[in-house]
Amino acid sequence: EVQLVESGGGTVQPGGALRLSCAASGFPFSIAIMSWVRQAPGEELECVSVVYPTLQSPHYGESVKGRFTASRDNAKKTLYLQLSSLKTEDTSIYYCSWSDCTQSIGIGHRGQGTQVTVSP
Repeated sequence: EVQLVESGGGTVQPGGALRLSCAASGFPFSIAIMSWVRQAPGEELECVSVVYPTLQSPHYGESVKGRFTASRDNAKKTLYLQLSSLKTEDTSIYYCSWSDCTQSIGIGHRGQGTQVTVSP
């Protein structure tokens, strides 16, 4: 059974930082293309980052480029997203997904999500 469990969300002030984690199991994580997507209230899913199983650099959405850093630890079967210089508009539920969200968003296994709230 595929399982993706996100953690690390919370409430921070603008300019703050958080580190999200996603623990994966039930599929060959080391060769899987993984994504971080987010959804704000009343908004559609947004592709935040894609992390490839090769040495290819991660892809980032324009709204987070230069502020977020995605990585993976194949030995731990864990995906990470370092959020820095957070803005109020980054407030969303963040999901990890076994998919390439640049190709098709909303398809593929997703975790339950972790809430990130950026508030003064």
